[in-house]
Amino acid sequence: MRALVIHEAKDLRLEQREIPAPAVGQIKVKVATGGICGSDLHYYNHGGFGAIRIKQPMIPGHEFSGYVDKLGVGVEGFALGELVAISPSRPCGQCEYCHQALHNHCSNMQFYGSAMPFPHIQGGFQEELIVSATQCIKAEGLTAGEAAMAEPFAVGLHAVQRAGNIFGKRVLITGCGPIGALAAVAARRAGAAEVVITDLVSNALKFAEFAHVDHALNMHDNPDALASYTQGKGTFDVLFECTGSAQALGGAIAAMRPRGIIVQLGLGGDMPVPMMQITAKELEIRGAFRFHDEFNLAIKLMQSGLVNLKPFISHTFELDRAHEAFEVASDRSQAMKTQITFSVSAQHRPIKPQPI
Repeated sequence: MRALVIHEAKDLRLEQREIPAPAVGQIKVKVATGGICGSDLHYYNHGGFGAIRIKQPMIPGHEFSGYVDKLGVGVEGFALGELVAISPSRPCGQCEYCHQALHNHCSNMQFYGSAMPFPHIQGGFQEELIVSATQCIKAEGLTAGEAAMAEPFAVGLHAVQRAGNIFGKRVLITGCGPIGALAAVAARRAGAAEVVITDLVSNALKFAEFAHVDHALNMHDNPDALASYTQGKGTFDVLFECTGSAQALGGAIAAMRPRGIIVQLGLGGDMPVPMMQITAKELEIRGAFRFHDEFNLAIKLMQSGLVNLKPFISHTFELDRAHEAFEVASDRSQAMKTQITFSVSAQHRPIKPQPI
């Protein structure tokens, strides 16, 4: 089978890997579609982010769906050929955090396509993959592309859960990339009375309409776009900060009401925080990292028709055009969510490792 492998920044190769077999409780899937995430782009463009660096060749990818190809011993409830969404989160179930139901903080987490631990955890951007049956959620009624959107949507759902009850609240989201846009979708489903989203790129803000936000503000064209929301002691009850930018955080805090909630999702390394403003307004900062139970909910919301995430899929490329896919995904003036389709054919031609 073929797999995408990042060796270092801008060094993405299509390589051959052994075709695995499932063990007890496992399923072999033929990967259908994979979405390129911001962390994948950091690995591809910069070799990592913050202190996290690629130290060995790594297969990226943690947003993907696939077709059941072979069942391991003891696996029931799945049919060959059916589409499943695959959660990249594999907590151990044995550590103190798993016992406290804080599975996203598992001490021994095996999260696909992550360079955080060493050896790195290989990802899902390969034609075939062995997964635990517990990771698979049936995705009947969805396209393979939609099923692959469950992971980023689960991130947005977890962020809303971290914010607490936002019913009737006024919400600000900084950053209209995939995570910001999907956080807006999640906020709407949770009953937010008003949702305002900001970005510096006009193309990104075009997708805000699919999240049914009230206002999409271009901070590049109008740096004072939030000024009207800063009157008095501020307007917004909740902030979802999705950029990892100190400038975006600082500008948003001025528009926050006293005792508002800041949920930080953006990861780009450490950044300075305006602590005096946070203290004076008695604001709370809450981190939101990955997800767990929200993955199942993401699938259910799509299957029920309560959310439609298809409009956020801006580009789809075949595996042979993966390099182009990563370049387009890196260009926010073009892309929202870029996905790669993987071969599901049993006929695999032998290839030599090569740049693509």
